Amino acid sequence: MSTPGIETFDIALPHGVTLSCRAAGSGAPRVLFLHGFPEAAFAWDEMLQRLAPAGRGVAPNLRGFERSSCPREVEAYRPRHLVADVAALIETLGGPVDLLVAHDWGGAVAWNLAAVQPQLMRRLLIINSPHPATFLRELRGNPEQQRASAYMNFLCRPDAEELLAENDYARLWPFFEEMGGHAWLDEAMRARYRAVWSMGLTGGLNYYRASPLRPARSPQDTLHTLEIPDALTTVRVPTTVLWGERDRALLPGLLDGLERWVPRLEIVRVPEASHWIVHEQPERVWQAITRALAAPA
Repeated sequence: MSTPGIETFDIALPHGVTLSCRAAGSGAPRVLFLHGFPEAAFAWDEMLQRLAPAGRGVAPNLRGFERSSCPREVEAYRPRHLVADVAALIETLGGPVDLLVAHDWGGAVAWNLAAVQPQLMRRLLIINSPHPATFLRELRGNPEQQRASAYMNFLCRPDAEELLAENDYARLWPFFEEMGGHAWLDEAMRARYRAVWSMGLTGGLNYYRASPLRPARSPQDTLHTLEIPDALTTVRVPTTVLWGERDRALLPGLLDGLERWVPRLEIVRVPEASHWIVHEQPERVWQAITRALAAPA
């Protein structure tokens, strides 16, 4: 589905993965936008349009989404592969970006990329996406977060694709509707999501299947023994975290102690926003982007 002022194109990366992209504008500043599940790159269209008069924005569909490469094997969705995709995309687009903006699973990729290849971005803006170290801590020790994340184990079921697609995606719409989606999820937006979901859900679900960061189901679960070294999770890039506090899946406790791993950190809390703040409050998101771009390195 076309959007005024938005370009669409595919980029073939050197390691054999192709990402379908949406973009607008030209020149600098250069901003890269990463989406989450069950979304797609079009979720950033308004931000791309707003940025276009002053710079260049690109929003890829991540591996497994929309028309991007969609390997079937779960192993292909381990963090190192997802990070390699975004790192290669940045290099292919011309080198380091002024700002990396990321939400949900896109944020998971961005946290990892910023920790291991900080030279690829000047600043980082994370939107409702937990840092891996605090997420591990809360999944182990916070029963409320364990309950809030229980849906992740459902999404790992081998039949999750079929169950989610039944009856016009009756099990998927509540991901939006039960977390503040009633105002923005009109029929036009539903049509856009149907069009993307009809291309396949396996890629997006494989992000959950490949990750050990989900509530433990037994005493033998990997979560109990998982170790994430600080050297692989410390982010020294100047970082803003924009957080809708009505997020029912990712609770505000995930922000506690975050400065241990992100020493150059600013947290902006939005009490009245949910996980879907990009859709709900685009003006707040745009303000965070413009402030990050104006800030010194």
